[in-house]
Formats: sequence, C-alpha cells, structure tokens
Amino acid sequence: MMQISKNKRLALVSMLAASAMLASGCDNAGEGALGGAAVGALGGLAIGSLTGNAGAGAAIGAVAGGATGAVIGDQNRRKEEQSRRETYARRNSGYDQGYD
Repeated sequence: MMQISKNKRLALVSMLAASAMLASGCDNAGEGALGGAAVGALGGLAIGSLTGNAGAGAAIGAVAGGATGAVIGDQNRRKEEQSRRETYARRNSGYDQGYD
C-alpha cells in the first residue's frame, strides 16, 4: 500500500476544504459543477504533480469536484426555495381570515 506523506495529506485536505467552501457559495447545480470542477482540477493537478501524474490527477479532480459541486449547488438551491416558500406562507397566513 502506498504511504502518503504529511505534506501530501495536508495538501489534499486543504484542497478538499477549499472546494467545499467554494461550492457552498453556488446557487444551483450548474454553478456548483463549474466551480467544483475548477477547484477539483487544480487540486488534482497539485496532488497529481506530487505523485508524478499531473494530468490524471487533474482529470480525476475535475470529475470529483464537478460532481460534488453539482450536488452542493443543487442542495443550496433547494434550501433557498424552501426558505422562500416558508417566508411566503408565513406572510400570507391569516390575511383572508374573517374579511367576508
């Protein structure tokens, strides 16, 4: 089994944290996928260059980052829609009661 040095492990964790932070700011799946793919590709490139295969690392990072970003972006969109529905329901509840 291949052993990963502390520096490589730190780089991997840092890139994953950065991609999570970037993707969490996306409002929909498309934005999340693009942002995640970009961050994933950069992270994969950096990690791949440490292991000697930058191209494969970038490709794997882009796919993983894109998928993760799409999921996070979609969840953010759903959360925002739910919040809007709840706000609308709260504002409109009771306005029509007793005004016949």
